Amino acid sequence: MNFTSIRLITADVERLVNFYEHLFEQPLTRLAPVFAELRTAGATLAIGHTSTLAPFGGEQVATAAANHSAILEFRVADVDAHYHRLAAWLRGALVQAPTTMPWGNRSLLLRDPDGNLVDLFTPVTAAASDKFASQPAE
Repeated sequence: MNFTSIRLITADVERLVNFYEHLFEQPLTRLAPVFAELRTAGATLAIGHTSTLAPFGGEQVATAAANHSAILEFRVADVDAHYHRLAAWLRGALVQAPTTMPWGNRSLLLRDPDGNLVDLFTPVTAAASDKFASQPAE
């Protein structure tokens, strides 16, 4: 089995797409006005408008901007460099400045415009680095 993608449902595709494009300094692929993707080496982050839920049974299937349990995690080569590049821009979105976690990742936690938690992290211990040795960062 391969984990392929996670999709965020939003009422404002442009706002969310602009956020992730700025965060990662790369354009998302816009497959339709109501749908965009950020493809990474490991999986895809998809952003879909609430109207994209129609084939699944309608907007009652998922509620935009209502996530209270999941964290989107992105491994980056240098989390501190990302933090310094984004510090001023992150005002109001910052949850936790880069902190070394007990499991060996240095982690920056923020919220996207819909309130979804986003973690940028860099493995900093040998054990954490070994876990990702076969996968490229960024």
